[in-house]
Amino acid sequence: MPDHLHLFVAGSNDFLLGPWVGTLKRVLTRTPREKNSNDPVWQRGFFDHVLRSDESYAQKWEYVRENPVRGSLVGEASEWPYAGEITLIDRA
Repeated sequence: MPDHLHLFVAGSNDFLLGPWVGTLKRVLTRTPREKNSNDPVWQRGFFDHVLRSDESYAQKWEYVRENPVRGSLVGEASEWPYAGEITLIDRA
């Protein structure tokens, strides 16, 4: 999507999502931008949702996959060139 980003992230029990997202934002902001641009790249904070089951995971992935269709950017989700890929999380 041109105005937001969805990530599926997993970590150990002591993983802290907030600092991780902050670091990601800092690293991605270092990409080349227009000179003299002081406009913020990111909004403050972020929204997170804990996925607790395979069903929830599949439902959220489908929601993210259909986002470009709802945004009228493509006719079908398979046409969106920036969809990335899903990697199964080992829940053992």
